Amino acid sequence: MLHAVTPRLYVVHGSHPCAAVERALELKGISYDVTEWPPPMQVPLQRLLFGARTVPGLQLDGERISGSRAIMRRLDALAPEPPLYPVEPELRSRVEEADRWGEEVFQNVARRLTWTALARNPAAGPSYSVGSRLPLPDPVVRLSMPLIARVEIARHDATDEAARADLLALPGHLDLVDGGIGAGTLGGQQPNAADLQIGSTVRLLLTLADVRPLIEGRPAAELARRHFPDWPGEVPAGTLPAGWIPTP
Repeated sequence: MLHAVTPRLYVVHGSHPCAAVERALELKGISYDVTEWPPPMQVPLQRLLFGARTVPGLQLDGERISGSRAIMRRLDALAPEPPLYPVEPELRSRVEEADRWGEEVFQNVARRLTWTALARNPAAGPSYSVGSRLPLPDPVVRLSMPLIARVEIARHDATDEAARADLLALPGHLDLVDGGIGAGTLGGQQPNAADLQIGSTVRLLLTLADVRPLIEGRPAAELARRHFPDWPGEVPAGTLPAGWIPTP
């Protein structure tokens, strides 16, 4: 047993970085307990517990770690096999850079686009609650979604202008992911941290029907579904203005 006390993971249901860390824990064979926060309550509660407002957070005895990249690095130190970061120096450097980009850049693209879509179509909100450890009646989720979306849009500066810019940049981001798969940085037989970091983001984007045509048929889509076959949520086509969507 790695710790006298079972690790506890703090999450928001449907969060892509939380899903990445949960998959990493499963790959490591580490048993853990979960505390799920309802959005946007994770902000004050995570700040209180971890000194940072975002999920995921991992509590290991008296140690508290915040953020998907920091947690996955700590997991590799706790349980080296199977490694999330390759031992071979050159490949490790590429994986670490992809992991950093996945957390610092790509995560926010999916976050902004998802909240923009849910603000425009709050009726889709209950679909993202499927499988939640905090099951709420669909009418409650639907009624609360406009307020939650407004709060999250303000938190992430997810303006319409930002969403349009994200959509225009998305094909280029996906080209980087496909290139990483072609180069062997991503998509190997043994999943690495960047696979989970980036694959979870692509998987969330696949729940947006307006965005899906930009992703389908790419190696990035196969990577996402390979590591995250099941994912809650579906925002119907026509939610985002057609003029925002670049030609696939």
